[in-house]
Amino acid sequence: MNPIFNLSIYIDRPPADVYEFVYDPLHLPLWAAGLAQSEVKREGDGWVVNAPFGTARVTFVPKNPFYVLDHDVQLDSGITVHNPMRVVPHGDGSEFLFTLIRQPSMTEDQFMADKEAVEKDLLTLKNLLECNTKQ
Repeated sequence: MNPIFNLSIYIDRPPADVYEFVYDPLHLPLWAAGLAQSEVKREGDGWVVNAPFGTARVTFVPKNPFYVLDHDVQLDSGITVHNPMRVVPHGDGSEFLFTLIRQPSMTEDQFMADKEAVEKDLLTLKNLLECNTKQ
């Protein structure tokens, strides 16, 4: 079994708002720098992104009433990385959860760098969504 980190951040927005924003892959460059650095393009049932590690294909689970945002990222190498992600109601806001799974080829240093990148992305998402409540 591969080690994992369950990362979460509280976002002072209703779960439906967080879910709708994150579910739209066109928003990825706004908050997920570890995955999408620029334009996101539709391709079949997924989306193609320019990631820091090359081109990747992202496919989300179908929209659902449970705020599940799991998605697969297929790398240029053909390897597919599954990313469990969801929004959980928490008081008047939301807890945004991301499960980071260490890939077999990752060193400990790479895994820790990936964790730090995801934590930065989650903080960006929080700041972006909470700032938008003021508008």
